[in-house]
Amino acid sequence: MTTVAAPARISWKSTLAAAGLGAVGGLILNTAIAWGARTLADIPSEFQQLTLPVYGFLTVLGALIGAIGWRLIVNRSRNAGRLLTWLVPVVLVLSMIPNVLLLVSKAQPGTTTAGVVALMLMHIAVAVAAVPAYRRLMPPRS
Repeated sequence: MTTVAAPARISWKSTLAAAGLGAVGGLILNTAIAWGARTLADIPSEFQQLTLPVYGFLTVLGALIGAIGWRLIVNRSRNAGRLLTWLVPVVLVLSMIPNVLLLVSKAQPGTTTAGVVALMLMHIAVAVAAVPAYRRLMPPRS
């Protein structure tokens, strides 16, 4: 009878490293998106969501929360790979709800469609940067 060793649990060191890589990549991409939106779409300066203090904090927070969630799933699910395949896109779509509400309500000064689209692209950019880092440093079991 052959015994199969239990897969190693993901460490906090790997989790924080993946979050850091995701955050750095996300910040680079989001800075390019913010610059492009402000330059090409003539977004008013009152729209503070496209300033580094606002999107920078949220980018780092998103990468960290994503890494912790990924770690929990990989450490607890026997089919983490399959679960993450559908969960990541669902969470990404759900993360855009506040942007849609912002567009509909125009609660923030200077809100434009282009500004909100830029924010939505930023969510995608963080996922594009973070998911490969998570996969590499916290590989899921299938």
